[in-house]
Amino acid sequence: MLPALLCGAVVFPGLFQGFRRLLRSTFTHWSDADVVCVSERLVSSVHACLATAAGVAVVTACKDVMTDSHWLVNGFASFGAPYMAHDIYAMYLSHYYTQKVKGHSAALGGHSLRMARAFFAKDRMLVIHHLVLLLFFLPVTLFFRRGLGDFFIGCFFIAEFSTPFVSMGKILIQLGLDDTRLHRVNGVVVLLSFFVCRILVFPFMYWSYGRQFGIPLHRVPFHLPPHCNVGNLAVLAPQVYWLLLLLKKAYRLYRRGRGRPKTSCAGHT
Repeated sequence: MLPALLCGAVVFPGLFQGFRRLLRSTFTHWSDADVVCVSERLVSSVHACLATAAGVAVVTACKDVMTDSHWLVNGFASFGAPYMAHDIYAMYLSHYYTQKVKGHSAALGGHSLRMARAFFAKDRMLVIHHLVLLLFFLPVTLFFRRGLGDFFIGCFFIAEFSTPFVSMGKILIQLGLDDTRLHRVNGVVVLLSFFVCRILVFPFMYWSYGRQFGIPLHRVPFHLPPHCNVGNLAVLAPQVYWLLLLLKKAYRLYRRGRGRPKTSCAGHT
């Protein structure tokens, strides 16, 4: 576990700094806020792709959903832990440089407790999400499962599948491609992948447990310890909240697209 932890502590900050240098030299007109924001999104996408690959490997290998084990569960959990801590730092940097571009950093005292509070107020849900994964999900995965349930941890890894598409949407906006077919198609993929991998994954896990033990899906919650159901609800709740936010954003974009005046080819010379 320690080698994987140290490897993650090198890889993710190293990728972040590498992307910053590459973007700064490639897009010379971008501000520090633009560079940091896109770098953070790219690192997030790399982590999500690795998590999804690890999750698929675990889920397909574990035939017994309770007792089968896979080395990638503890290995990737340890490797990915530094990402969660670093991503909070990267999000804070993005917030700081955004406020600096807007001319608000001096009013907030530069790098200060006041700036940190403003960042937390803006990204509260994401920060709490990362801290819960780091301070609760990681210890449970590594130390308190008694070797059981690797299949379900793999399912949680696969939930990261939607993250690269969310990041791609932000990057396309940054590149000025928010009014393109690519951005609209990516938006549809975001909604579908988020719904399947972060919402439907919960009934899938309950169905998988019930199939193995011959329990109907609607009876599975009554055969599990209460803390398992409570824990799943605690993880599911923010996913539903974020899905609603994505749906509201998609609806606003749809309304904006319909409200845009149409032009004909005859209008161009």
